[in-house]
Amino acid sequence: LVNCRNKIILERLVVISENLFLYTVCVFFQEVFKLTACILLVLEVSSFRAFKLMYKEVFVNWKDTLKVCVPAGIYVIQNNLLYVAVANLSAAVYMVTYQLKILTTALFTVLILRRRLSMLQWIALIFLFAGIAMVQVVCDLRNKHFCDFGTKYLFLTVSRSGFAGIYFEKILKQRREVSVWLRNVQLAAISLLPATVTIFAKDYNNVTEKGFFVGFDLAVWGVVSLGAFGGLLVAVVIKFADNILKAFATSFAIILACIVSVIFFNFKPGYKFILGATLVIGAVFVYGAFPYKKKYEPAATEPPPPYKENEEEMKESNAEELENTDKIKDTKLPV
Repeated sequence: LVNCRNKIILERLVVISENLFLYTVCVFFQEVFKLTACILLVLEVSSFRAFKLMYKEVFVNWKDTLKVCVPAGIYVIQNNLLYVAVANLSAAVYMVTYQLKILTTALFTVLILRRRLSMLQWIALIFLFAGIAMVQVVCDLRNKHFCDFGTKYLFLTVSRSGFAGIYFEKILKQRREVSVWLRNVQLAAISLLPATVTIFAKDYNNVTEKGFFVGFDLAVWGVVSLGAFGGLLVAVVIKFADNILKAFATSFAIILACIVSVIFFNFKPGYKFILGATLVIGAVFVYGAFPYKKKYEPAATEPPPPYKENEEEMKESNAEELENTDKIKDTKLPV
């Protein structure tokens, strides 16, 4: 729902804004907000030890911090590409197509983490791909250039996002004593560097002429806040919610995006879009509701033999006790 609201606000901003904001600056401040929030969360959890802990994990264990560079760079590129994609796609098409992330994440889960998927999950991925392909066919011919442009950037985003998410998950599991919030401090701190480079590489002239905050208003700051805190909120929800609840939330977000696009953005879905969106919603639900469950296999080994050695030891100890008692009885007490 956070992602859905974010994309709807962005689409609205692109439609009504005369002096467009610089999305590279938005990505930079998303990382600033995320870093601030994660530092506060580490302070809340670790209290007085927080700064010492952050210094140790970020600077002293610098080799461990370097591992986060890969997902940090990918996430910065991903967030920049998302702004381009949403500017060229309707919120409904965007939300449906973005579910391709499930397919890429599943593939990298199998390849990198060596996890297994259930048969129903593989079938759901096939229907997911079919539904997304069907949605792409219904792009309006008048906006075909923009639709193809936005779709291309969105495909680039989801392919990189799936890899970055699984890679970051692998890093989290390598050292479980390091909390998720501390890892996010590392991630956000490193992300500031590529985010800054992106600003000056793409928008150097605009920044020098108009400044960093051109086009920024409350709505833009709202998008930045949702981009920063939405990811942290999703992380908390994923930790405490089950797969079925997450599938329901994703399905509801797609439906909400379609309804809002029809009402506010003059989006006219045809029967192919409705069929494709239905396939995607069903696939998302099935994929989340039926994960792979390891079958119970009884132990193939035979039960261990009785503890004969222990029995013999007990008999020997009992015999010794009897001998000792007999000796005590035979001993004459002094008169």
